[in-house]
Amino acid sequence: MSALLMRLTGRLPIGWKQLLHNRTRLVAAVGGVTFANVLIFMQLGFMNALFSTSVMTHRTWDTDIVIAASDFRSLREANPVPRSRMYQALAVDGVHDATPLYLGTMFWTDPDTSDTTNFRVMGVDPDQRVFLDPALQRQVAPLRQPDYALVDLKTRDFPAAIRDRLEAGSPVRIEVSGRQLTLVGSFSQGATFDVDGVMITSDETFLRLFPRRRPGTPTVVLVRCDPGADPEAVARRLNALWPEKDVRAFTKQQLVEAEQSYQAKQTPIGFVFGFGVVIGLIVGLVIVYQVLATDVQDHMAEYATFKAIGYPPRFFLGVVFQEAVSLAALGFIPGLGISLVLYQVAARATSLPITMTLGRPIMVFVLTAVMCTISGAIATRRLNAADPADLF
Repeated sequence: MSALLMRLTGRLPIGWKQLLHNRTRLVAAVGGVTFANVLIFMQLGFMNALFSTSVMTHRTWDTDIVIAASDFRSLREANPVPRSRMYQALAVDGVHDATPLYLGTMFWTDPDTSDTTNFRVMGVDPDQRVFLDPALQRQVAPLRQPDYALVDLKTRDFPAAIRDRLEAGSPVRIEVSGRQLTLVGSFSQGATFDVDGVMITSDETFLRLFPRRRPGTPTVVLVRCDPGADPEAVARRLNALWPEKDVRAFTKQQLVEAEQSYQAKQTPIGFVFGFGVVIGLIVGLVIVYQVLATDVQDHMAEYATFKAIGYPPRFFLGVVFQEAVSLAALGFIPGLGISLVLYQVAARATSLPITMTLGRPIMVFVLTAVMCTISGAIATRRLNAADPADLF
């Protein structure tokens, strides 16, 4: 390490040597930076899982435009829309077809374990194309049979016995909300922060499961445009069609962005994860500052000597910044390794897609370097007290 720094800087790496001079302090400082890195990595991992899972359902739809309530913020809280808006949309230039989609939340209790699973139920028209995945779309036609359903195999804590039977092609009967449902197929989507999994039924079965819902008030309407039509232009024409502003046509991307913006800015959980990143940076900044400030204080006589010899202020800044960047690098590597292990543990425990993206280590290292550099900049204020007159 000393040889590398000497080659990079062209002189003796005084900052690195000072860190090595007190190994106990060095280990404590690296531990602090590592802890801050792990905290930042975990918060970013959970935050990314929140954003990606919150729009997993949206991304499965084969649609260009989604008609939702004008006050739409999230699928979880979406108000229903009048079905008549779908028929009006069909008359607009550029609209190819439209289909209603019903959403609701339903609990199922496993009779063998008494564990309760929270499902998001999607009610779709089995005669319409709804999903992008061809394998999933092929399974929709059998849902014309009453009380048939498809279930998400990535449902959190889903019973292995039911999963095995479905994968073997055997239907499974379960009781939900006092009705017997037959699970005739499966797909893979995954859990989110608000539901354990997803279940798909026909719109008629959905209305039997949710007797208070009405056929004339779907949750959203999925609209596909004519080939070559611009979805944004068609959405503008649709919005101009409804001066009452009770519904709004979103392009699919606009709906995804609206959902993620809501999760980031208007939900407590989004704020908590963002706040956790800030706390991690503050913790690391304080720890590194304490180490560097103590180190500067311990070597004040040496700094005063350098001043008396005639070294300029930038020399002292370079020494402290070298210590800061070295601590950032030493703490980042174990922090990344520990976070990769914790990602695996957290993903298994929560069934959430907590994964390390390619750009995240780069971003965290940059944040760590900035954090340590700021700490070094604050610590150098003590160098102003290094007066050669006091030494001699």
